[in-house]
Amino acid sequence: MDQTELDRWHMERALELAERGRGYVEPNPPVGCVIARGAEVLAEGWHRFFGGPHAEAEALRMAGPRAQGATMYVTLEPCCHYGKTPPCTEAIIAAKIARVVVAREDPFPAVAGKGLAQLRQAGIQVDCGLLEEKASALLAPYLKLVTRGRPWVIAKWAMTLDGKIATVCGKSRWITSAEARKIVHQLRGRMDAILVGIRTVLADDPLLLADPPGPRKPCRIVLDSAARLPVESRLVQTASEGPVLVVTGPQAPPDKKEVLAARGCEVLSFPQESWPDRLQALLEELGRRRMTNLLVEGGAEVLGTFFALHEVDEVHAFVAPKIFGGNDAPGAVGGIGVTLPEEAWQLDCPQVQRVGNDVYIWGRVSRRRPS
Repeated sequence: MDQTELDRWHMERALELAERGRGYVEPNPPVGCVIARGAEVLAEGWHRFFGGPHAEAEALRMAGPRAQGATMYVTLEPCCHYGKTPPCTEAIIAAKIARVVVAREDPFPAVAGKGLAQLRQAGIQVDCGLLEEKASALLAPYLKLVTRGRPWVIAKWAMTLDGKIATVCGKSRWITSAEARKIVHQLRGRMDAILVGIRTVLADDPLLLADPPGPRKPCRIVLDSAARLPVESRLVQTASEGPVLVVTGPQAPPDKKEVLAARGCEVLSFPQESWPDRLQALLEELGRRRMTNLLVEGGAEVLGTFFALHEVDEVHAFVAPKIFGGNDAPGAVGGIGVTLPEEAWQLDCPQVQRVGNDVYIWGRVSRRRPS
């Protein structure tokens, strides 16, 4: 195996390790690290939880004095500033690592190339860009939060073979199988927030919690312009078990907002008259709160608006081999839609899997509707 193949092999392993941190480390990035001498792996590490040791520190601790003269493979530029942990660059220099191979630079302003510069100034050979595309895909939610100040938006829905998310009477339990719903709960368990519209709450009375719980306890968000969320709803009744954020408009009655707040909900009012404008303001606010992943579960108008605003980054769709029919039965994505087939939003390299009797399709949005 030549050096190029060896470098790729070690970096592939570092990326596998980084994956283990997803859902545990946000708003920090999931990072993996391998320390090796030739083909021999001396140590491995990954960022395990927010506020915990970084991947480089974990690997250096495991390697001990054997790290001297070795090569470090890390999926993101090592930090060079004091945060919840000391700078990784100082630890790398102190361990006398000879070479550092980095998948990509970190755009976080306190790092942004400075970490690589510090290592080079210390006489360490630094190579950057190996498997950068793969690393960027893994880090996409973090990168969006850092560069745009907004969370990564995942649209999720379950529908019948004819594209319906409910019957003409508004009934939707259950379209898909228990196996499909298990995947949904796993997805929920690594989210910072889950969002639905008030119509979905009134029709389905969802709980929006992961069962069993995942590494994160998501904030449950309801778009509720007029503060209509019933106090007897499961969301309000379980506000002590997980945060509930009710997003209202300027016309919401103050007394209704006070009742929801008294029951443990956070009521966030935006002055914008248009609810798409309020949605934009909400995304900015979630970014300020350092929420990295937002799951949008519907309904159709909410999903359609997210698409129309070019804010959907990833799609998870479950298709059941059932047919509801009905001209008035709702489809998965409403809103203004597209006028021409070539304007359609598309998924980049979609993954398709059979789950029970259902088909599970997921992927990242590669083309948004032109402005």
